[in-house]
Amino acid sequence: MNRAIPNRLAVCSWSLQPQNPKQLAEQMRQIGLNHLQIALDPIRENPDAWGHLGDFARNAGWQFVSGMFGCVGEDYTTMETIRQTGGIVPNHTWQENWDRIQKIAPLGKSLGLKLVTFHAGFLPHDEADPEYAVLLHRLRLVADIFGSNGIDLGLETGQETAVILKSFLEKLGRVNVGVNFDPANMILYEKGNPLEALRVLSPFLKQCHIKDARRTSVPGTWGEEVVVGTGEVNWRAFF
Repeated sequence: MNRAIPNRLAVCSWSLQPQNPKQLAEQMRQIGLNHLQIALDPIRENPDAWGHLGDFARNAGWQFVSGMFGCVGEDYTTMETIRQTGGIVPNHTWQENWDRIQKIAPLGKSLGLKLVTFHAGFLPHDEADPEYAVLLHRLRLVADIFGSNGIDLGLETGQETAVILKSFLEKLGRVNVGVNFDPANMILYEKGNPLEALRVLSPFLKQCHIKDARRTSVPGTWGEEVVVGTGEVNWRAFF
């Protein structure tokens, strides 16, 4: 293996589903990587198990490349359930999400993070939609609290086309906000060709997730996430 490759790759801690840092350490040892995108919600929710993660990581020689957090009540059962519940779009969960975010941003700073990613939710397609201005306002609040902690924000891709997301980011007007590009999500959500989307969003690129998928044969339903290299992402062209 090219010696540089392990230093360019990280593993998402939530994919491993560890219950504590010790279990995560064993999983990292088996994988052979020491770079992590760390889930911040378990640290916020269970400080007894995760509260000393920073010290543990330093002793283990880990490097946090970024963090991630989820939003209240997100339901990925179907396309429609995540449209209704995803991110900071739903009004009924906004205040709870905002309360959490105000704790997550300084937590990220305490771990030395320079990038945190999350799903903002389905962006309104029409700028005349009243929800468009509401989401702009909310995302500016989120961007600013992370920015005040020295952290960039990466929006996950896939829940809208690249052109719509690019336009929204331009309207947002926050230099610390970009995208965590996930090629598989473009396929799973039926939002266009991953390579074309990458070209459109490249000025805003903060990080990539290496994930693969096959398109659905039933419009309005999920595609299938598959092992990298066995799906529809053209990885050679992508890299």
